[in-house]
Amino acid sequence: MAVAMRSGNAGQLSQYLDTRVDISLPEKSDTYSKSQAEMIIRDFFSTNGVQNFQIRHKGENGGSEYCVGILQTKNGDYRTTLFMKQKGDRQLLQELRFQLAQ
Repeated sequence: MAVAMRSGNAGQLSQYLDTRVDISLPEKSDTYSKSQAEMIIRDFFSTNGVQNFQIRHKGENGGSEYCVGILQTKNGDYRTTLFMKQKGDRQLLQELRFQLAQ
C-alpha cells in the first residue's frame, strides 16, 4: 500500500480498497464506492503530482490498523492517514484522509 502511495498509483492502491471508502480531501469529504474512490484518488494524485510518501507512524486501535504519513506532491505536503481493517485474510482500506500540512 505504501508503494502505491509513494508512486501515486491509484490503480495499484485500488486493490486494497474496501467496497465503501471514506475519503477526506481538503475541498471535499464523502463515502464512495470502490470504483468512485479509485477515480477520486486518481484525480487527486494526478492534480497534485505525487513525488513521495513517508510513513511517520503506525498503530492499532480496536482491531483496526492505521498509518500516518506525509504525501509529498508538487503542490505541497499532505498529512495522510490510512485506516485499514482485516476482512478475511486481507487488510482493506476503509478510510483515507489528506490534510494540507502546515
